[in-house]
Amino acid sequence: MTKSTESLRPARPGDLDTINHLVAEAIEDWPLPERVRRLALPAYRYTEADLMFLEVTVLERAGEVVGVAAWETAEPRELPEGAADGLLLHGLYVGRADRGQGVGRQLVEACRSAAHEAGVAGVLVKAQASAASFFATMGFVPVPVRDRDRDYEQRYWLPSLPSGGGGN
Repeated sequence: MTKSTESLRPARPGDLDTINHLVAEAIEDWPLPERVRRLALPAYRYTEADLMFLEVTVLERAGEVVGVAAWETAEPRELPEGAADGLLLHGLYVGRADRGQGVGRQLVEACRSAAHEAGVAGVLVKAQASAASFFATMGFVPVPVRDRDRDYEQRYWLPSLPSGGGGN
């Protein structure tokens, strides 16, 4: 498919079944015991309330939702040292059939652009260890753990776009 058949747009309540299918596909692929996967899935599903409180963006390809990203304002205590504010990339999910085709990249760039437009320092993500290489490829850097009892170990930071900059 060509990029002319792709578009980013805010998620709508009618997208929730497809979004939650993408979430379930992703969780099925996480290297976790089956029982843990099954117990985790309900906590990762999106609802209409999430659409009210999170920025949820979907990438449509030829009229089908193939990826979703959700973000919100990050808690200051989660941010890397020196960052006053940022967005937390709450979730990034791409359908199996569309992985490796730039969908995740476009969704990350949409979040980074939102951070730039909001005037915040960057984007924080708490990722599954299996996603570390993707986020590194996107330019995220690991955030050091300061407090092992409090900090999520797999945190990554992507600075906002520079002033006058553009993304890709």
